[in-house]
Amino acid sequence: MRDVYRFRFGPTETMVIIQEAFPSREEVCIGNNGLVLCDTNTESIARTILPDMPYCVIPAGEMHKNWQSVSLMLQAAHKAGISRDGCFIAVGGGVVSDMAGFAASVYMRGVSFSIVATTLLAMVDAAIGGKTACDYCDLKNLIGTFYPASKVFIPLESLKTLPALEWKSGRAELIKTAILNRSEHILDRIAALSLEKQISRAVAIKGSIVESDPYERGEKRIILNLGHTFGHALETATGLGTVSHGEAVAWGIARACALGEALGNTPPERSKKILDLLSDYETQAPHPLLRNSQAFLDALYHDKKKKGTTLRFIVPAAQGVTVVSSDHIDQELLNRIIGITDSTAS
Repeated sequence: MRDVYRFRFGPTETMVIIQEAFPSREEVCIGNNGLVLCDTNTESIARTILPDMPYCVIPAGEMHKNWQSVSLMLQAAHKAGISRDGCFIAVGGGVVSDMAGFAASVYMRGVSFSIVATTLLAMVDAAIGGKTACDYCDLKNLIGTFYPASKVFIPLESLKTLPALEWKSGRAELIKTAILNRSEHILDRIAALSLEKQISRAVAIKGSIVESDPYERGEKRIILNLGHTFGHALETATGLGTVSHGEAVAWGIARACALGEALGNTPPERSKKILDLLSDYETQAPHPLLRNSQAFLDALYHDKKKKGTTLRFIVPAAQGVTVVSSDHIDQELLNRIIGITDSTAS
């Protein structure tokens, strides 16, 4: 199979190519003025595709998604003599593509950027839409830019050796995207669709949402953060890398369902349908790895999507999702949704 999508994210057109095989060197980067950015998990894949280019290989894992790794990428580009008409090629999952995109956006005020996505999560979420970032001050994705890749390659072949945890992490983002769509039959049929069709639908849905609000200045793109406000706070409070991003998002979606039900936005039958899809994930509150509830609340109120001191939560509606403001949520309710009681508060 080979599906090609083109999206315009602000001034940048992104071409997304879904195909069975890994791309050739010529498809990824024209000429020799390029730098390959990967981690220790994806280096062997990268060197098979791009054997004769300069490399920057960072340690794998969320704990290395930091400014030090971004700095190593920039140093490698300088050492390799990459000029402003050069290109950065990220080969890996969301951690690699987020940091590589950030580095590309600031190196010489911006160089061309392509992604070869090797995880399910990167294919259906991280690689699409132009959000780049690294963790900073122990907070998830605190610094970053909007810098879409010019090309995103989704080689289904790379999924054959994906670890079970990575499958689980990516599947949570597939479920999230299905919830966003206002056509309920997609949520009903998600398990019956082939993986290729699930990926293709997720790319099409996310791409169209981002096109409508590429810099998240309105209310359209923010819906992609379903599960992320709670999920990012969980990742931060438990120690970045302790809970995978997808597992945290799944827990966050369950919390969003509970909040939506409490506020009357989420019909109980829709909440149950979503929780059934999340049955393989930890969805109870409090999360069993959450030891410090104050750390969770601190992370929650540092969420990037807040306006002033007001948090915005995405909750499922009868169809699709809706945005609710923390101005309408008392602290007691929020604590109950998270699972914080007097005995667990720090």
